[in-house]
Amino acid sequence: MSDTPAFLAERLLNEGQKTIEFYKAVEPSQWEKVVYTEGMCWTVQQVLAHFVATERAIQRLMKNILEGGPGSPEGFEIDVYNERKVAGLKESTPRELIEQFGLLRQNSVTLVSNMTQDDLNRRGRHPFLGVTELAEIIKLLYRHNQIHQREVRKVFV
Repeated sequence: MSDTPAFLAERLLNEGQKTIEFYKAVEPSQWEKVVYTEGMCWTVQQVLAHFVATERAIQRLMKNILEGGPGSPEGFEIDVYNERKVAGLKESTPRELIEQFGLLRQNSVTLVSNMTQDDLNRRGRHPFLGVTELAEIIKLLYRHNQIHQREVRKVFV
């Protein structure tokens, strides 16, 4: 079974390293390229800020579920939250965002590494997935970045 704490922690680590390498290779002229033109009109830098904010939020969510909490509150407005958190990081430089993401991802890896198999089966509410197992929330954490990075790559061609 691949959904073990060790496997998921390793995936988080590897995908986090790929994210860091990807953003370290972004040229200075590329940071302000617009990735999304509808809804949250984010630049490459704002997508990275979104990764930082998401990593922080999902750690809190995982801890809440591990402590027996319900996860995200019902009616949580994820788009409003994302806009607010990304705006709150607007003064951070790309280098600072990369460093923050690296530290936060390492914290996520440590958190998942210390989980048990029973912990992965705990259920809580994720703002996008709804009520689901912690293992699914962890998988979405690294898949989320893969999806956005695919979109970022498109603005570079």
